[in-house]
Amino acid sequence: MADLLLDVLHHYRKEGRFQIHEFVIMPNHFHSIVTPASDVSLEKAMQFIKGGFSFRAKRELGCQFEIWERSFTEHRIKDCEDYDRHRSYIYENPVRAGLAMKAQDYAYGSARVTSLIDARPPWLKPSSTAAFSQG
Repeated sequence: MADLLLDVLHHYRKEGRFQIHEFVIMPNHFHSIVTPASDVSLEKAMQFIKGGFSFRAKRELGCQFEIWERSFTEHRIKDCEDYDRHRSYIYENPVRAGLAMKAQDYAYGSARVTSLIDARPPWLKPSSTAAFSQG
């Protein structure tokens, strides 16, 4: 199922529906930092992901149950420090859950699957004069 969700993310990213900056797919949920395309709302971007995955899981994997909760938690990234906090949370999620020793060891997250992620939005890049530590 995680491989299928990776494929769905890649598909809609390639179609230009959104950019994916960070993500992690956990056994029962996922986290992501996305930037929807200019003509796509965040709600619509999540509908592409969740609806696209549900459709394919039913068709390709024979799932006969509801996969997702109806809503999602939205947080608008405020600044570079906020981005770094969320990035760290996403990276460390599988480590805290005991699924990997290091974030880069986990097969279903942006710490390892760098081919699926887009660069940090320019307005969220650290300034050259600010101290910055990558997690």
